[in-house]
Amino acid sequence: MRYPSRIHLREVSPRDGLQAETTHLSTRDKVAFIDLLSDAGFPQINAVSFVSPKVMPHMADAADVMAAVTRRPGTIYDATVPNVAGVRRAIDADMPVISVFISASLADYRPDRTQDDNLASAALAVAEARANGLGVIAVVAKAFGCSAEGEVPFDRVLRLARGLHEAGATEVCLGDTSGEGGPAQVARMVGATLDAFPDTPLSLHFHDTRGLGLANVLAAMDAGATRFDSAVGGIGGSPQTRNSTGNISTEDLLHLCEDAGVETGVDLDIVLEAYRFLEEKLAHPLPGRLGKFGRSKRALAS
Repeated sequence: MRYPSRIHLREVSPRDGLQAETTHLSTRDKVAFIDLLSDAGFPQINAVSFVSPKVMPHMADAADVMAAVTRRPGTIYDATVPNVAGVRRAIDADMPVISVFISASLADYRPDRTQDDNLASAALAVAEARANGLGVIAVVAKAFGCSAEGEVPFDRVLRLARGLHEAGATEVCLGDTSGEGGPAQVARMVGATLDAFPDTPLSLHFHDTRGLGLANVLAAMDAGATRFDSAVGGIGGSPQTRNSTGNISTEDLLHLCEDAGVETGVDLDIVLEAYRFLEEKLAHPLPGRLGKFGRSKRALAS
């Protein structure tokens, strides 16, 4: 198995993680949490989303959070947006990068709002962001399958990614929103996507629904991927997606990278501090394993 010498980690717990929680963190606690993540040295943090508070009440204070966060030089803070209005709010909040989602599953659409309609809307958001100098991550959600539809044709995934790429997206992300994918499928899709977009960064967003999250990371690494999303404590999931459980755990992934000799530039000890902070504020155990059991004796010895 081939390992890259270094990977780029995008920490998504402040946005993707917290949106699935029943406990709403205060603005002050969100800021303190993001500042801890910044101290850990993450190259990128998915900090907020600019979406209607009726849809995502957790994110109602997104602008206030970003106004109070201490922005660390060397860390990119990005926001998730659903449309052009969200892009404009991200611009007002001085966000350098946004992420835009399109679902590959036809089960997510209605007769009066088709996948092509959503693709056109997302492309407008991409174009607006690029016209204002923002980077754009084009996220194809449910790329590896859907708990409602089942298998999603890969040519459909590529068509959606290509549509947003042609609109100006600067990065393509394949999302396994409900944890349907397995290592063999991941290896095939990563290789084919890298071939389709040879000059565009490719990132992977895995959920650990069926316990294959880290195995999928290893398969993606072996196929040439070097950019991954993860969440402290393994929290997260889409409130709109059936069977969507937590993201892959950041601390577990960092422990894996330490063992494999893959550099991340992220301080695992500070991440574990962030884990403890988050577990206290959310008042329930987090799914991640390393936060419970600590580094192995073998890892500590090395």
